[in-house]
Amino acid sequence: MSEQSRDRAAATLGMWLFLFTEILLFGGLFVLYAVYRRRYPLEFHAASGLLNLPIGAANTVILLTSSLAVVLALAAIRRGSGRQSLLWLWATVGLGALFLVNKLFEWQEKFSHHLYPNSPELLARPEGDSVFFSLYFFMTGLHASHVLIGLALILVVMQRIRQGRIDRERHTLLFNAGLYWHLVDVIWIYLFPLFYLIS
Repeated sequence: MSEQSRDRAAATLGMWLFLFTEILLFGGLFVLYAVYRRRYPLEFHAASGLLNLPIGAANTVILLTSSLAVVLALAAIRRGSGRQSLLWLWATVGLGALFLVNKLFEWQEKFSHHLYPNSPELLARPEGDSVFFSLYFFMTGLHASHVLIGLALILVVMQRIRQGRIDRERHTLLFNAGLYWHLVDVIWIYLFPLFYLIS
């Protein structure tokens, strides 16, 4: 195995290990959510109805589409088309930004209705409502921070493609950025039904 192949394998293994720690982090939060949902099933169901389901569903489609764009960007660079890869990555950045804008509108809506952690209105409601919205803001906020990190990483990848440092033969950074972006999407696939589709 050449030195370049070993470096590529080490970088990919490092990314998989990092993603595993992220899965542990969100896995712990999912367990915490499950414990409280079991404790406050009626309150969680009622509070879920106060979320904006169309925005949540739209954001799901947006992130899934952005994952497809990353796959197409990787396929393009493997064919030697840096320009086409950049176009797909721009699509990913645009979709990721649209996801964050939608999320900000949704959070703003909750703040305008005083449905945020420790607000007087929320404290006056049943305890389960307060727990639900505390988990909602923390978990979706943490996810949004991961979207921001993913967007920053993709912008770095785009700069390196322009510089010729990522090409058909050297695309490990793009591959790893794609893995990270797919994790961000997978986490949302779990968050969406947990918060928006409680039955």
